[in-house]
Parts: sequence; structure tokens; C-alpha cells
Amino acid sequence: MLVDSTGIKVEGEWHRRKHGASKRRVWRKIHIGIDEETLEIRAVEVTSGNAGDAPMLPELLKQIGLDRQIATVTADGAYDTRACHDAIADRGAAEIIPPRRNARPWKRDSAGARARNEILRASKHLGRALWRNWSGSHRRSRVETKTNCVKLLGQRLMSRDFDRLVAEVQIRAAVLNRFTALGIPLTVAMG
Repeated sequence: MLVDSTGIKVEGEWHRRKHGASKRRVWRKIHIGIDEETLEIRAVEVTSGNAGDAPMLPELLKQIGLDRQIATVTADGAYDTRACHDAIADRGAAEIIPPRRNARPWKRDSAGARARNEILRASKHLGRALWRNWSGSHRRSRVETKTNCVKLLGQRLMSRDFDRLVAEVQIRAAVLNRFTALGIPLTVAMG
């Protein structure tokens, strides 16, 4: 599973036209989790613009049924929190989350803390760049591409009601999953 989030504008021009010169933009955050192999969106959450990335990871993992095996969870450094590491460890998945630059080891009181300390030790031993190549952290670019695809379907959300915003994002995810099912190129290394 690859995880990322992006901000997207909510259509607010009607308010400006109706009430005057307010130029404040309203943002929502879209958090997505995609299947690394099929590149299909498996989990989606919509939050207010000021919500953090890390608190949403456990919610994204809950959307994937317990009967489905998750081998790894790959995310960026914003997800380097105890709650994220513990949620991943509870699902029995390996985590590929780069530690922050000033990271210190955590007390080994949970499986998530032990896994994070191992990542920290490996990244310090190998160096950050080599650790990223060794761990496969570069695969995270696939979810960043998928968040860009969400925005290519429209830079703004048109609904004003929050429930309708969520439905609009879920429709976008379904459309993207259909596009993905229709045609993912198969590349084969030659030579």
C-alpha cells in the first residue's frame, strides 16, 4: 500500500460573486492509499484543509478489510509518528517510512517503535540516499502520480456540502480505478 495526501480547492467563486471581495480559498485534503501492484485506489479520506497527514493513516488502513493482506505500507516522512507505526504493525505489515532528519530512537515498548528504530538504524548505517534505494522508498512516486491524476480530473471540488464533497472524491477514485483497469502498460526489461 502506498499512501499520500494532497490539497484541493473547493469551489468558492459563487460566494465571492454574491457577497463581494472575500478572496479566502477553502481547501480540503484528500488522503489516498493505493495498491502498489494494481495501482488502484483502495482507500480514500477527505478532511478539512488543516488536518494532518499522519492521523489519517489508521483510518485508511481500516478501509482495507482485515481479510486482505497488506505486505508493506510506504509513505513520506510526515507519517513518521507512533500512531502510524503502531497501526501498520497491528496490521502485520512492513513499513517504509523515512525517519525525520533529527529523528531519535523511541523506547521499545511496541512493535511499531521497534520497527521504526530498525528503519532509523538502517538509514543511519547506510545513509539516507542508499537507504531509500535499498528499502524501495522510491516507489512512493506512484502514489504521488495518482494524486496528480485526481487533480487532473479537476483542480476544484464543486460541491459545497461536505458529504457531497466526499461522494465527489469517491466518484473520482472510481473513475481513476476504471481507467487503471482499462490500460496499465506492461513494461519488460530487455537485455
